Order: sequence, then C-alpha cells, then structure tokens
Amino acid sequence: MDKPKVVLGVSGGIAAYKACELLRRFTESGHDVRVVPTASALHFVGAATWSALSGNPVSTEVWDDVHEVQHVRIGQQADLVVVAPATADMLAKAAHGLADDLLTNTLLTARCPVVFAPAMHTEMWEHPATRENVATLRCRGAVVIEPAVGRLTGVDTGKGRLPDPVEIFEVCRRVLARGVTEPDLEGRHVVVSAGGTREPLDPVRFLGNRSSGKQGYALARTAAARGARVTLIAANTGLPDPAGVDVVQVGTAVQLREAVLKAAADADAVVMAAAVADFRPSTYAAGKIKKKDGQDPAPIVLVRNPDILAEISADRARPGQVVVGFAAETDDVLANGRAKLARKGCDLLVVNEVGEGKTFGSEENEAVVLGADGSETPVPHGPKEALADTVWDLVAARLE
Repeated sequence: MDKPKVVLGVSGGIAAYKACELLRRFTESGHDVRVVPTASALHFVGAATWSALSGNPVSTEVWDDVHEVQHVRIGQQADLVVVAPATADMLAKAAHGLADDLLTNTLLTARCPVVFAPAMHTEMWEHPATRENVATLRCRGAVVIEPAVGRLTGVDTGKGRLPDPVEIFEVCRRVLARGVTEPDLEGRHVVVSAGGTREPLDPVRFLGNRSSGKQGYALARTAAARGARVTLIAANTGLPDPAGVDVVQVGTAVQLREAVLKAAADADAVVMAAAVADFRPSTYAAGKIKKKDGQDPAPIVLVRNPDILAEISADRARPGQVVVGFAAETDDVLANGRAKLARKGCDLLVVNEVGEGKTFGSEENEAVVLGADGSETPVPHGPKEALADTVWDLVAARLE
C-alpha cells in the first residue's frame, strides 16, 4: 500500500527545531513526509536537516523544479498538510489566501485536511487580527490547535508555546484516520472529565480507584482533532496534556464537581469519563494516622459525594446540551447500564466491563453506548480512540 503523504510546513519561529521530532514521529510510523519550510524557517533549521530526516528533497521557492509544477502538485497529492510551528504571519497569509512562497501555494492547492499548530508570543496570539485569522481558518475547515501555556523565548511565559510534538502527532494521526476535510465539531465547546478522584484520609493516605484517565484523554484528543474547543478536567492522571486542550487539574470529587459546573456553563457537550468516588471520609486527620500496637484501627466513616452526572443531566447549563456518562460494571453489564442511564438522566451512557486486566490502564477498550432513545451502539475491542470517535459521532448527531 502507498504510504500516506504528509506535507510538513515549517514557518519561521524559534520552535522550528521541535518540528524535527514531529517529522521523526511521522517517518517512523510509515508516512511519506515532504518538508516545506519557509525561507525564515531555514534560519533556525537548515534544509540539509529536513532532507536527511525526511528522505525527500526540500525547497522553499516556487521556482525550483518548475517543470514538476511543485507549487500545485505538492498540495494536490497530499493526504494531510500540517504547519508546525505556524507563526502569526503564516496564519495571516493562510487566512487571506496569500501565496508568495512554496508553503503558502501548497496550502492553497491542498484539498486534504489541514492542521495548524501555532507558536508565538502571548500578545501576538491574543491580538484581534490573529484571533480573526484563526476563526477564518477554522470556519473553512482547518484544524487550528490551541497553543500550550509555558515558557516562551527569553523570560516570557504564557499561552503561545508550541504543543508537545508527540501530542501534535496524535492530533494529526486522528485527523488522518478520519480522512474528512470538514471537522464536524468545529465551533463547539466540549467538556471531558478523566482520571480518578482521590478522597484524602490524612496527609499521606487517600481512597481512590484504578482509573488511568487514558479513555478521557483519548476523548479529548479526538474532539480536538475534530475541531472542538476542549476543556479537559483531569483527576490524578499524570498524563501529558493533549495538544490544543485546556486542562484543569483536580484531586477530589468536590473539586471535580466545581470544575465541571464552571466549564459546562457554555459547553455544547459534557462527557463524564472520570471515575468519581461515590463516597469520601467524613473526617480528615490533620496528622498521619498512626498504627498503635495491640489496637484495631478505628472505623472509617464515609459520606456520599455529590452525583455530578445526575446533577448536570437534570439541570442543563444551556438548551440542547448533550451529556454523556460512563458506567464501569462487573456483572449484568447491560441491565445495570440501562438502570443507571434511567437513574442519571443523561443522553448517552458508555457501559463497559471492568476487572483485573480489563480496561483500567489499558490502551484498548470495549463497550456498548446506550442511548436514552433506546439505542445500543456496540464498540468492539480496539484502541480507546476508536471508542472516543464513536462517542463523538453520537454526540455530533444529537447536536445537529
């Protein structure tokens, strides 16, 4: 089979060196990559580096190899175009259809999915001109990943940092897997919870669960790849932030509830993939609970945690908001799932069987998505991204 053809555009920012790692991810996973840097990008990373890493020739000018009509052919033949880093200047040129070099010509001729990974100083990212250019590109079907927050050039810190190349690659992989040029969640704000809450007993101990957060992160990544603005509320996961996703870190069920309610205020959909503890200790010991010789430990008295899924299902923050829950069951999976769906009042419930060696911490999952309309959508054993895409397919249909 032919290798998927990827055009990696590199514009002139200090983060250009990070694109080498992105290029390596593509080539090592079997993609045929053509790097098209701007002239400014070559001040940061030379053409020889791009050529050696990609195994393909590198050019910035439309006048090179004119007989091959590169300024048209490269874009026409691509399965994906990704620009990383995408500077404010590059976003402006792309939004206004300017074509003064090989990369901007390629963007105009491409009829495949296009992904931009912006990198610039915070002031440039927040400037009204840049925001309008980003909105224009998204309206036309491009995926513009939200930049990360962190250290920029010099001593500056803020939003505008290029997301981790590994995470950019994951977004691109999902875009390629879907093979559609119009992101169906464009303009939507979705909230995803992930991980497992921890309810502290004392400064060193807690009650928790085995949730790794990987399914929730897969939901966040796939939503970003489908054009959504994503808020990920992460409970004790230890996973790297997905590219283009706003991450809110929480610890307990009470903290998760507060974060979900705040983020859901303007959300089109809320997906509660986190494993939220049903109970918490009624009291918190300010000092470590000591083991005393000859004495049994004092009983731990538990109180109920808030039922976040039922709460947001019963009191929707906005009309038409879609709410999705998850149910981890050990027996009578579908029967218990149907009962929980009715009890919680959500639109969709993802039901899966859990236990030793099942689901928790795994890269794969298997589930049935139950609908309040009586529907059942089985998802066979496979990558968690596949389940995530099925969930968003069902959500997107209900948002329409």
